[in-house]
Amino acid sequence: MTADKEKILSRLHEVTRSLDSEADLESCLRLTLSAAVELTGSETASLLEYDETTLSFYFKYVPWFHRDPNSENNVRIPLDGSIAGWVFLNGKSLIVDNAVNDPRHSKKVDELAGITIHSILSAPMAARGKPIGTLEVFNKRSNYTSEDVLIVETLAALAAAAMQKDILEKTVLSSQEEARELDRMKNEFIAITSHELRTPLGLILGHSTFLKELLGSSYEEQVDAIIRNASRLKEIIESLTSVDNYETGGALVRSRKLSIARIIEDVCVSFGEMAKKKNITLKKALEPGHELWVDVDAGKVAIVLSNILKNAITFTNSGGEIVIRGEQQPDYVKVTVKDNGIGIPAKDLPHVFDRFYQVEGHLTRKHGGMGLGLSVAKVMVEMHGGRIWADSEEGQGSIFSFILPVRSEPPAPAPTSPFAG
Repeated sequence: MTADKEKILSRLHEVTRSLDSEADLESCLRLTLSAAVELTGSETASLLEYDETTLSFYFKYVPWFHRDPNSENNVRIPLDGSIAGWVFLNGKSLIVDNAVNDPRHSKKVDELAGITIHSILSAPMAARGKPIGTLEVFNKRSNYTSEDVLIVETLAALAAAAMQKDILEKTVLSSQEEARELDRMKNEFIAITSHELRTPLGLILGHSTFLKELLGSSYEEQVDAIIRNASRLKEIIESLTSVDNYETGGALVRSRKLSIARIIEDVCVSFGEMAKKKNITLKKALEPGHELWVDVDAGKVAIVLSNILKNAITFTNSGGEIVIRGEQQPDYVKVTVKDNGIGIPAKDLPHVFDRFYQVEGHLTRKHGGMGLGLSVAKVMVEMHGGRIWADSEEGQGSIFSFILPVRSEPPAPAPTSPFAG
């Protein structure tokens, strides 16, 4: 390899590395144009970007150190009748050896550069197959060659990649900021709505209970419907509040040594009637004499198991079976709820613990719900430093499992947002 080719490869490698570094766009373009000037033996260079709104080009970057910082943005090169326009429209490079007498060359460039431009090599720039501008070098001491074309085209491709990378980075940052703002507004809405609904809901429940006692059996069915639906609304509000408190860092865990086996027994009793109505068999798989002691907040762990069990009953057909198993391990207690219900499609399985996520629209209409129960269960488990997950096969049933550490550990600080960086 000759010394000239080694120099070319070295400079191209330097420009390529700049794309992978943390360098800003201006630094990348400055390095690219500097390499173009050096490797082609030109006097100067410029990078023109196409503006679709004005059908013209503006100077994206020029290495003219004596320039007015804003002047290149005010100078426009038209698409029609310009060298840049010809290269842009034809998608191939162009060498102009006599720019002074070429009508396509704009004398505005000479004025801006402070030199008389005699020769030009212009190469197209494209991003994802779409033309976006041109890279041009000016005034080589001799005529431009095919090797110069190859060099400038390579550098033009690298410059286009740098510009595309800059656009993508700004888009990502903007999207993240919008997501953070939307999440803040969502949490604020949930907090305000939950707070405002608590008082009237408490009044509805209180007066409904009073009316039930006062009216006796005459209107028992109607009053029960009011109490049942108000209780459901209260449950939804409590679920929203639980997740919101965790995400905003307002949740507290009041741990003490408790038997997970007893919590399993109590929850199974609570849901016995619901399972019986659907002709579903509830089974407990607990080793005799194993209480499964662990430091937990009993109320929160009961909510976890209740939400999982309710979900299992909801999506298990009549005649089905649900098995709740508790296991003692040296460092943790594991609880599993296995059903032989309808199962979860593979595409939905990674999202079952997401807030408001519901599996398939037709299932939502048939079974109801807001997609909060499992997200609340996840929050409660993570508040204890534990982990929860699901395994399922569509049409075969599901297994929901969670583990809780035996020793009480302070929960990790809750993230302020799921998009927090």
